[in-house]
Amino acid sequence: MRSELFKAESMAQAPTAPGMSLQHSKCVKYVVNGEVLARQGAMIAYRGQIQFEVKSQGAGNFIRRAVTGEGVPLMACRGQGEIWFANASMDCFLIDIEQGDALSINGRNVLLFDPSLQYQIQKVPGAGMFGGGLFNSVFTGQGKLAITCDGPPIVIPVAPNQPVFVDTDAVIGWSANLQSNIQKSQSLGSMLRGGSGELFQLALNGQGFVIIQPSEGQAGPQQQSKGGGLLGGLGG
Repeated sequence: MRSELFKAESMAQAPTAPGMSLQHSKCVKYVVNGEVLARQGAMIAYRGQIQFEVKSQGAGNFIRRAVTGEGVPLMACRGQGEIWFANASMDCFLIDIEQGDALSINGRNVLLFDPSLQYQIQKVPGAGMFGGGLFNSVFTGQGKLAITCDGPPIVIPVAPNQPVFVDTDAVIGWSANLQSNIQKSQSLGSMLRGGSGELFQLALNGQGFVIIQPSEGQAGPQQQSKGGGLLGGLGG
């Protein structure tokens, strides 16, 4: 049988080493020899002896999710074999996190990560009733993290006295050492008269970077309209 479908870059290759790699720009492959943590529902195929179960997040993160309504349900994938992960044909990127690094990531953009990484849900300061209550997951430790992006990402450097302001629905993540808060760009009167639709931005100050996507994301139950965009933390 002949087809462009069977070109080499489309074919799944035999595993060479445990861990995470890109199958291609829309899919991440993980060779499991133990455990990997992933977004529930992100598995699109596997082969081998793999078990999947809901991952408990611990009391602290469970309480945060119960209060905020935010979160990305996780599953633990255990055993030996290969698993392919994807989410709505979004672009996938791998990040190597090393000791001393701290990266704050929007939960909706988390695809999977090594169990050697630690994470904690943190609230973005300054989010009032119009800000919607913004939460991100801060990753530390050593290991790989796979994230998704709705289109090619843009990484903007942040420097002292040169803050960057980003749409809360477009932001993917930022250096966790940056100072973050919510800034309201319009008065309530302007909003009620129609305004620009860009009521709130995330302001980032310090030394580091912010990652954004050229999209405000796909509308869903966890995404509100402008003025109340939500950043999902990881939850149980």
